[in-house]
Amino acid sequence: MNNPKEGALRVWHCPQIPCTPFHVEVDSPAQAKRLIRALADYDLFQLEHDIKPDYCNGSGLEVFENGEWCEWIDPETDQEIEDWEEPAAA
Repeated sequence: MNNPKEGALRVWHCPQIPCTPFHVEVDSPAQAKRLIRALADYDLFQLEHDIKPDYCNGSGLEVFENGEWCEWIDPETDQEIEDWEEPAAA
């Protein structure tokens, strides 16, 4: 992401640790959670169908703050994306 704006979000994913992660811009924590789940499901599918023999993956959500990418923490609950649940509609 070139010249990200303050508050921009991106998912990072390592399909095989250790490796260099790739990044995907997202619009919201909810979109990030869906993408992270899809990437995890894809890696598991490949393992279960003998496409790759094993794997150790990792994913997360980052926010651009004060000129750098930081791991995202929900400001209302202090939860990381792995534990985050989308707030119920009012």
